[in-house]
Amino acid sequence: MLSYQHIYHAGCIADVHKHSILSVILGSLPLKNPDSFDYFETHAGRGLYDLTAPEAQKTGEYKLGIEKIIKNGVFPKSHIYLQNIEKCHADHGTSTYPGSPMIANYLLRRKDQIHLMELHPQEIKFLKKNLHQPNIKIHFQDGYNGVLNLPSPPDTSRALILIDPSYEIKQEYTTAVDFVKKMHHKWPEALIILWYPMLKMHYHDQIQNTLPDFIKNENLYINELQFADEKTTKGMYGSGLAIINCPHEFFPKIEECKNLLSQSFQN
Repeated sequence: MLSYQHIYHAGCIADVHKHSILSVILGSLPLKNPDSFDYFETHAGRGLYDLTAPEAQKTGEYKLGIEKIIKNGVFPKSHIYLQNIEKCHADHGTSTYPGSPMIANYLLRRKDQIHLMELHPQEIKFLKKNLHQPNIKIHFQDGYNGVLNLPSPPDTSRALILIDPSYEIKQEYTTAVDFVKKMHHKWPEALIILWYPMLKMHYHDQIQNTLPDFIKNENLYINELQFADEKTTKGMYGSGLAIINCPHEFFPKIEECKNLLSQSFQN
């Protein structure tokens, strides 16, 4: 949706959940794949966010997200996610927060290819300003069609696709699942990460109910973090990730992220 700008929600609880796990996966992949790797995003956003901006201050969602995480000291300082945050602060100032494109830029190598899709005209201006390394290709187009129409990488087992739509309309859940189905058919060995919000209307149930129709159980991993009471919360009460073809040896570190965050939000 062209009305959506993530600056209002940057650094929120869902971002911390999503980006901590993305950091763990991206930090582990180069060790598992010494050859070049291909990374794709369908909804890149601007890649870097200033939490002092009026939009971020209007909602203040980062205060219960990244700000609380740092204050609580729940993640050890050596954790790869916090290392990304610290690098972002060193590069761009302590009021900034790295989006997933910036995290990918930090963790992948210069021989790896990064493809970022963004359709919002204002967001893509920021994206091009914030990320302009030679191995990064920015595409001003619909993310689903953009990734589907790109040439296949040399080895699809060394590809990761992050799908992170805004879900401003409930049809987005169906659209996202349809895209996963098409990509899984086209690149059956690719690692796919689909983020989704958990709302009391339970639109996200269709993701869990539909993905097993075309993905084997051993290749589908669901990681959900509940951070609010479903009955009393008006908006999002949790954050979910459906991860396809994730190496099983990554699971302990991924579960550790969830457990650390669960502890943090209980404090």
